[in-house]
Amino acid sequence: MAAKHLRIAFYAPLKAPGHPVPSGDRMMAQMLLRCLGLAGHRAEVVSDLRARLGNPDDHEGWACLQRAARAERARIGFDWRFGGAPDLWFCYHPYYKSPDLIGPDLAAEFGLPYVTCEASYSNRRNVGIWAEMQAHSLAAVRGAAVNLCLTRRDAAGLLAATPDAPQAPLSPFIDPVPFAAPPSPEPGHLVTVAMMRAGDKLQSYRHLAAALALLPADLPWRLSVAGDGPERAQVQAMFAGLPADRLSWLGALDQSGVAALLARGAAFVWPGCGEAYGLAYLEAQAAGLPVAAFRTGGVPEVVAEGAVDSGDTAALAARLTQVLRHPSLAARQGLAARGRVLSQHSIEAATARLGAVIASVSGGTG
Repeated sequence: MAAKHLRIAFYAPLKAPGHPVPSGDRMMAQMLLRCLGLAGHRAEVVSDLRARLGNPDDHEGWACLQRAARAERARIGFDWRFGGAPDLWFCYHPYYKSPDLIGPDLAAEFGLPYVTCEASYSNRRNVGIWAEMQAHSLAAVRGAAVNLCLTRRDAAGLLAATPDAPQAPLSPFIDPVPFAAPPSPEPGHLVTVAMMRAGDKLQSYRHLAAALALLPADLPWRLSVAGDGPERAQVQAMFAGLPADRLSWLGALDQSGVAALLARGAAFVWPGCGEAYGLAYLEAQAAGLPVAAFRTGGVPEVVAEGAVDSGDTAALAARLTQVLRHPSLAARQGLAARGRVLSQHSIEAATARLGAVIASVSGGTG
């Protein structure tokens, strides 16, 4: 029997794949669309309504969002009644700040399997409007045909909240091809790729500056930072105590620019405070770089070697010292990391896994 090719309604309530601001969320949404296409399906973004509310006391914003979602449901439902409904609804990253207020009702009305990817739940987020928003996400998870979990942490959170909701693992992934150039590491060259915004990113930059200050005085190092954002001035101020001639602020780079930078790096360093998993780690490892990071959040899902205890800047500095003083060790670790990305975190591996899961909830073949 031939594989069943589906028409899939795709929605990312946190950030649509075509959103103008780059981020890991946008990139993963784009990659999931590619995966679904490579698996033989026709995935269509059915709404770009952004459902994110970052303040638990924003009652007016919550009311406006619910009105907007009702309008989107009506619009999409009208189109489907006259133009035909898809075969499945796929929602990427519903959580307490950004629930799917569109898909569950439409899936129920039109009899569609409902699938989530990277859904999460946390009891401590049940405050203000977030409690109601998270209740919507939890109801969606309970009604889903399957919930694809990218990290063990997310899987455990869903299991604790709703033990009967079906789950399936899907490893975080990238397309490794753009990072396949042979490594040509420059001695002492550390690389960071990260946005400059408030919250966890700013905290990570703070730890990075502190770790660099602890490096041995006789160790020749320099750091190239690819990234930009509203907190750029504050980030650079954190590094004011370090030699300016060792720091290169490159601003935001496109994918080819990042790949060229990684190819010249001796190690990739990013503490990763609060990272869901961090696609930048996968890109760096695909380029053959060893990694220095904190063992926090979902980082262990993508970094098998080189992570230290969260918040331990001395250990982070020791990790950097190790890979910079021992280039042969760094090369071996980078090669092993590249192999793991190719075998476990590539778009090809994800396409096979995602295709199998979609087939299992949609009737398989036809």
